[in-house]
Amino acid sequence: MENLSVGVIGVGHLGKLHTKMFSQISNCNLIGVFDANPDQAKLVADEFGVKAFASIDDLLNNVKAVSIAATTSAHHQVAKKCFEKNIHVFVEKPITVTIDEGEELVKIAKDKKLKFQVGHIERFNPGLLSLESFISDPMFIQSDRLSQFNPRGTDVAVVLDLMIHDIDIILSFIKSDVKQIDANGVAVVSDHIDIANARIQFENGAVANVTASRISQKKMRKMRIFQKDHYISLDFVTGASEVYRLQPVDEPALPTSISFGEIGVGEKKKRLIYEQPEHKEINALNYELQLFVDSVLYDKKIVVTGEDGLRALKVAEIIIEKIEQSKGALK
Repeated sequence: MENLSVGVIGVGHLGKLHTKMFSQISNCNLIGVFDANPDQAKLVADEFGVKAFASIDDLLNNVKAVSIAATTSAHHQVAKKCFEKNIHVFVEKPITVTIDEGEELVKIAKDKKLKFQVGHIERFNPGLLSLESFISDPMFIQSDRLSQFNPRGTDVAVVLDLMIHDIDIILSFIKSDVKQIDANGVAVVSDHIDIANARIQFENGAVANVTASRISQKKMRKMRIFQKDHYISLDFVTGASEVYRLQPVDEPALPTSISFGEIGVGEKKKRLIYEQPEHKEINALNYELQLFVDSVLYDKKIVVTGEDGLRALKVAEIIIEKIEQSKGALK
């Protein structure tokens, strides 16, 4: 089968990384790039030896798939244009600015049977991937995502800029509808919410406590997961993970695990095990773009679908609304 012809729309900081990754993926041909700033487009195109197209339409006439790394406000218009030309789309998170825009894109992609993937990159974090066999039915999740201030991204609330990563992961873990959301947050250095905390309760009784800040002194991106017989922690920055779990005493422990003795009596007796799952050194962005290419070429299932991106956006919007309501109540 021939390689997939791909283009990149929006080649700022993130779009340039997309361009670099596509140039390294063996079963795709990077055809070219487009950016609203022609000088930036030419700069990136020259660096990777591809064409800088003068318009989106010109680019779309030469590719079968694109990644959209333009500003969030442009996601809907650009993705819709791509779908209308039967182009498969990878779009960076959040999927769109509004829920209505996201719903329209999801419907168009479904009706036209086009691949539509949303760039929630943390789903491809090597540390998280190493925990797939351990996470089954979380009942409490604590997530903290703190970043040093960077003007890039402050055009939207921190909920859409940072917290939405953890919202997406939590929704992928907990297979239940959201029952209630409580949230608080404040704007500190921008015109939008810079620090936010949300408590998300699910119909099955599970709870997630999520915090995000973009004015922290140090970067921290950690998640702790509690479920029956398991305590799991993950550092998204380093990829390191830890698992404390109870297992039947007659079940052999892995050579790499450490036993802390036995708990309980009789048939209920279990052994407390500690282990650090090994994770592969992979580039998360390269991996998610590779899977997008494979999904188009070989008609494979999308890992993070448009529906996933839309669900995360809906929860994020509720959190923002709750914060605005709490601010209004204080006036």
